[in-house]
Amino acid sequence: MHPDSPQRTVAVIGGAGYIGSHTARALAAAGRPVVVVDNLSTGHIEAARFGAFVKADISETEMLQEVFARFQIDSVFHFAASAYVGESVVEPEKYYKNNVAGSVSLLEAMRRAGVKKIVFSSTCSLYGETADELLTEEHAVNPMNPYARTKLCIEWVLRDYASAYGMRHVCLRYFNAAGAAPDASLGEFHDPETHLIPLVLRAALDPSRSIRIFGTDYPTPDGTCIRDYIHICDLAEAHLLALKRLDAGLPSEVFNLGNGKGHSVREVIDCARLVSGRPIAVEECPRRRGDPPKLVGSSERACAELGWRPQFSDLRSIMETAWNWERKLEESSRGRTGRTFPAGKSA
Repeated sequence: MHPDSPQRTVAVIGGAGYIGSHTARALAAAGRPVVVVDNLSTGHIEAARFGAFVKADISETEMLQEVFARFQIDSVFHFAASAYVGESVVEPEKYYKNNVAGSVSLLEAMRRAGVKKIVFSSTCSLYGETADELLTEEHAVNPMNPYARTKLCIEWVLRDYASAYGMRHVCLRYFNAAGAAPDASLGEFHDPETHLIPLVLRAALDPSRSIRIFGTDYPTPDGTCIRDYIHICDLAEAHLLALKRLDAGLPSEVFNLGNGKGHSVREVIDCARLVSGRPIAVEECPRRRGDPPKLVGSSERACAELGWRPQFSDLRSIMETAWNWERKLEESSRGRTGRTFPAGKSA
């Protein structure tokens, strides 16, 4: 894109969810016009406030085509997916229908509307179980569950669309997204919640809760699994850099996004105790099937080719933003039945 050309609109598909909303926020802050498209099945309308909003499902090809034409969409960020690993094992039909068939529907709407740039939300789960210390993009993929297999399938579809239709893409393989906006205006809000950091912090807020450790006999320094945590705002920034790459006319590519260092489950719990200043009860449980001992990613390619530099590179800084957000959720939900997503100001 020429520096003097007008900023074209970006469609953030699934922009009412955790990663999508933070990315829409970053786009709006950078002055890029945004249209959030979400069916609100798991997203929150309160998070879809960083541009225009259209309620639609990715299976609605004709409606998406109309949205792309009406808003003069130039590029797409694709976050819309069913994303619970356990559920994908017992309901694979839902995952292949929503994630794969839905993505093909989205790509068809893009093709009809002449939109040829897409940044896709992929996952480190593609690598499966591995003994490697640091995973690179060249590592063999071996997805171990239907959720991960759907993500790999979409990566293959994107390659074929690039070859056949000239649709360029960037696939971003995340490690463990965590944290919240530093001003606590936006954060993680899942139902059910399965991610370790929010679960640990909820246990800090509620003394009646405990946090379960699945497996204490792994071949790691303290016997618990090690994972790579990346701050949500750093993830959002990587999406903007990926779009910049596509705007510059560069070819399609795949990038890992992680901090390049891991933290065990016990280290996460200890950090949460430190940040919150509260005790956290622990329950030790047997291993879960398919949990690899260690998953840590190399982001050297993203740093070298995108110019990406994570700003929240240590666990404590990530945890502090998550803690501030969890306390805000607790306050906004006080006196109500269930947790409530707090209202926020629009961009």
